[in-house]
Amino acid sequence: MRSARPNHRASVALIAAIAGVLVVPAAILLSRQTGRIHLIDAVWGIPIGMALSVGALLLARGARGRIRRTLERAGGSGRLRATKWLAVAGISIALSASIAVGVYEILVRLER
Repeated sequence: MRSARPNHRASVALIAAIAGVLVVPAAILLSRQTGRIHLIDAVWGIPIGMALSVGALLLARGARGRIRRTLERAGGSGRLRATKWLAVAGISIALSASIAVGVYEILVRLER
């Protein structure tokens, strides 16, 4: 049975998780497509992707509370499952990108 008021937090959480996954690859793609932005300049996408992914997890937590309060009538359980998977993937992408940048910086400093 569906409620009259849908669970909008679940939808917003899913959108934030998708954006969190796509920010770092989009920044890298943008650096490849334009000549003005270098690959190392794509670092700005890492904290944005991390913030969106963590925000998606927090929104999912609030949406899960709404589902519990309405005794499962508020819907959105499937969106929450997808949000959790995508948010964890976004955090993993941001962490691996930050490790890659850190190793690159160490190698550049050792080269000098």
